[in-house]
Amino acid sequence: MVSDAESRVAAQFRWQADACRALGSGLYGALLEQCADDLEHGGPTAEVVADHLELRRRDALPLRLMAGVHSIVLSGGAVDLAAYYPSAGGTAVDEEAAWRLLCDVLVEHRDAVRGWLDHPPQTNEVGRAAALAGGLRYLAAAAPSPIRLVEIGASAGLNLRADQFRIDGSASNGPPSSPLVMSDVWRGGAPPAANVEVVSRLGIDLAPIDPTTEEGALRLKAFVWADQADRFVRLEAALAVAQRIPADLRAGDAVEAVRRLVPADDTWTVLWHSVFRQYLDDDGLAALGEAIAALGETATQRARFAHLMLEPEPTSTPGAFPVVLTTWPGERREVLGTAPAHGIPVTWNCSPESLKSGGTT
Repeated sequence: MVSDAESRVAAQFRWQADACRALGSGLYGALLEQCADDLEHGGPTAEVVADHLELRRRDALPLRLMAGVHSIVLSGGAVDLAAYYPSAGGTAVDEEAAWRLLCDVLVEHRDAVRGWLDHPPQTNEVGRAAALAGGLRYLAAAAPSPIRLVEIGASAGLNLRADQFRIDGSASNGPPSSPLVMSDVWRGGAPPAANVEVVSRLGIDLAPIDPTTEEGALRLKAFVWADQADRFVRLEAALAVAQRIPADLRAGDAVEAVRRLVPADDTWTVLWHSVFRQYLDDDGLAALGEAIAALGETATQRARFAHLMLEPEPTSTPGAFPVVLTTWPGERREVLGTAPAHGIPVTWNCSPESLKSGGTT
């Protein structure tokens, strides 16, 4: 008989299956649906997740399990399943066969997969850097100053290097020699061409990953959905950028990190996060909002502060998360555009003239 906890977790797997399909991963949609059925029938999925049934939907247990399996595939420990994983050179054409082989992995590598269930997803989705880079260009065009970039929920801090990615459109930014090139990024318009000077890069995460290590790179790759080759290619290129451009990654709580920030003279302090708030409970969200507002109150015309985010709203669809910029002093809020959950393409709808003229509140 299926317990209430098992039924609730099976529903989480089905919800995630629908989300994966909506975001273009037919393979993961099919496999996660099978996992839900298997869990309710006491199969290998039930055995693997048995000690983690207390996790809530925001904890993303299904993605933790799939990342554990993916890590084994990428490490060469599941050759047969690799034939169905494009990230490992396979072809995702027979979802039933892939499911049978995934079951084998859950049985043969049960403890290894279980080890991944204790850690939250570390996707560090590089496509979201386009929204950040656009926001930085917008600020630099409106009020040029060096930028102190801070990211909460930073994972491996890859998006802290957004200014070092080559992002093309009607205007371009990033060094021509960058290993990471994103093409056809902008819809509707494009951020202004502007010189973005990032003078410091600070990332805060509960469990930051070092992207310059083999172990760190594998953890990031494992959380990419195996049939989404474009995301995988972007990630590998961003890892190459990380080898060139250092960032300061620190373990810590996001709210406490914001409370410790102080705007600095002759700079923009830019606080950035993307698809991060879903991992906070209501108290955490309220505390973060209060900390950001309090930080904004300390900003001056000489020491400016900006809060930039790509986050789903209650009415958002996967293809239209708002890119929201709030600047201080004065607390001016603008929706610069929208972007899908994985970041690109970005539909852009603002020019720096709106910030120069006072923006919207």
